[in-house]
Amino acid sequence: MAMEKLIRRILELKNPTVVGLDPTLAYLPTQVKEKAFSVYGKTLEGAAAAYLEFNQAMIDAVCDIVPAVKPQCAYYELLGWQGMKCLAETIAYARKKGMYVITDGKRNDIGSTMQAYAAAHLGETDIEGVRCAPFGADALTVNGYLGSDGIRPLLDLISGQEDKAIFVLAKTSNPSSGELQDRLIEGEPVYTVMGAMCEQWGEASRGSYGYSQVGAVVGATYPEQLALLRRKLPHTFFLVPGYGAQGGGAKDVAGAFDQNGLGAIVNSSRAILTAWKKEGWTGDTYAQAARAEAIRMRDDILSAIPPMQG
Repeated sequence: MAMEKLIRRILELKNPTVVGLDPTLAYLPTQVKEKAFSVYGKTLEGAAAAYLEFNQAMIDAVCDIVPAVKPQCAYYELLGWQGMKCLAETIAYARKKGMYVITDGKRNDIGSTMQAYAAAHLGETDIEGVRCAPFGADALTVNGYLGSDGIRPLLDLISGQEDKAIFVLAKTSNPSSGELQDRLIEGEPVYTVMGAMCEQWGEASRGSYGYSQVGAVVGATYPEQLALLRRKLPHTFFLVPGYGAQGGGAKDVAGAFDQNGLGAIVNSSRAILTAWKKEGWTGDTYAQAARAEAIRMRDDILSAIPPMQG
């Protein structure tokens, strides 16, 4: 059943964190960029080649201590088809290294269009009887604000597959999220209404750890709402952005976890990808710096949550 693969990996590594692979050229050391540009020039293909080398080095540096990575589609779409090829290769490389992959695409549509998104990111495409996996991620972030019409195609695809899941936007980490998400519907904030829908959508897919295939995105920057949603949504696993560069800390994310130290995975992107820019590191040691920051983050969060058991 759902989330089992991710939760098992979290328990194996004793680490409830995910590294966001959101590369930009400003994050990459000079030598990585120059190597790619020497072959392809300062082109979309050159930037994509630099991204891929950087991503693979990040994955190599953390795959034995971090259970998952989360590439954000926008950074790859920015580079056109070359960037999307890099995304596919990054996903394949991470999975080869044993990592769980959450594609952060925030897809939102209905009917056959949502079926196409689901097949593209989590399933397979039928090429006249031959089944091919376009991207092959384990999970996808989605926007549920079109209602069930936008979620059912995903549920139909992932049903019964323990290594496939979705994370629905509930209470996001951005400063203006409250403009809509905090408004009341019959006395309840929109984000709790969306959370209740996640519980309902995942009701048929609860696994041995109690969590379903339908997770929720809940930001670390709103710790009170995060803790409230944990109490209200006992079967919904949380993807928690906002730790680190966005201002969230270990105490802020602690409310996302249950009494067994499970129930959430916390993302950090910029703080890990650019750790080499901090004092004491150089561009030559960017992978080692990322690993050190990933270990620091893991230990910080473990110090604030109940001991993990499952």
